[in-house]
Amino acid sequence: MKTIASILDQSRNVNRPKNITTEFQLYGVYICEQLGDTRYSLYIKLAKNENRNLLEEALTFTKGYANAKNKGKLFLWKLKQLRDEAKAKQTEKTI
Repeated sequence: MKTIASILDQSRNVNRPKNITTEFQLYGVYICEQLGDTRYSLYIKLAKNENRNLLEEALTFTKGYANAKNKGKLFLWKLKQLRDEAKAKQTEKTI
């Protein structure tokens, strides 16, 4: 198993935050770099608080749009849509 430091060294970006210590921070930075965005704190917060399955599904959806003008907006739109669907399913189960 690789350490977080070795993973960061392999894919170091010049503008990447340098004080990443936990897994969710690394995952947030990974999402940010996949989308070509620079708002690291937004994606780190999402990685910490959101369901990982929803994040993966939204990221996969966004990667399918190679010519998207703003992949960050597309990702957040899809994430909101997935959240609403999950919430609807959960309320449907409780009724």
